[in-house]
Amino acid sequence: MREFSYRDVVERSITKTFKGPLYSKFIQAIGLYNLVEPGDKICVALSGGKDSLLLAKLFQEFKRHGNIDFDLVFLTMDPGYPPEKLAKHQETCALIGIDIVVEPSSIFRVTEEFAKEEPCFLCARMRRGVLYKLARKYGCNKLALGHHFDDVIETTLLNMLYAGSFKTMLPKIRSENYPGIELIRPLYLVKEHDIIRFMNYNKLTGMDCGCRFVTKKTDSKRGEVKNLITSLRKIYKNIDINIFRSAENVNLKSILGYQNDEEARTFLDDY
Repeated sequence: MREFSYRDVVERSITKTFKGPLYSKFIQAIGLYNLVEPGDKICVALSGGKDSLLLAKLFQEFKRHGNIDFDLVFLTMDPGYPPEKLAKHQETCALIGIDIVVEPSSIFRVTEEFAKEEPCFLCARMRRGVLYKLARKYGCNKLALGHHFDDVIETTLLNMLYAGSFKTMLPKIRSENYPGIELIRPLYLVKEHDIIRFMNYNKLTGMDCGCRFVTKKTDSKRGEVKNLITSLRKIYKNIDINIFRSAENVNLKSILGYQNDEEARTFLDDY
């Protein structure tokens, strides 16, 4: 009788225990938004966190059991992680069967030098640019990130409450600066609490972003919005779904104005 390895247990939990909330939602997003096509070579970016670890395992299962022929590259871009954290991440990936390549960068050093007080915005922009470059280096036409359902609705509310605009996080975007590369978000329909349940079930621990600044940061606008949504769920359990659907059901005849290709229009233009 075959003995199951830890990797087997993790993979079985994806296709059995968490098939509905994780694997099925992953497949649903791929089909609904046409995220994976035959011949794709997809760079899956692993930061070491829970979301990207799950994303990598879902892609492995999809390649094994799906009906689309595509290739994968599992990439960790090291912005300057503490050596012990990077080593732990590599150990975790090896344990669950993710063969990663690690590419170093100097992002943490640069952001701490030029944006000491608020480095997160610059860090995020630099990370994205480096990931696009590395995706191109490995011959990939798509870059997959681990943003999930909760990231989407939090972004929607963040823009409404703090930016005064109605914008959401899209499931896929063509890169303007790196033609031929598309960013995709296959966890778009997967809820964060299900990712946490998966991690706890398999006794997996993800790595935080590794930035010395963020470990000291106790509050943020995204954190405020996350707490707001949590409190609203206690009043109406489907509030998160309605926030998500609001971006699908925009009625242009019932809003004051909108922008189209940077052209501002108001309801008076067609009144």
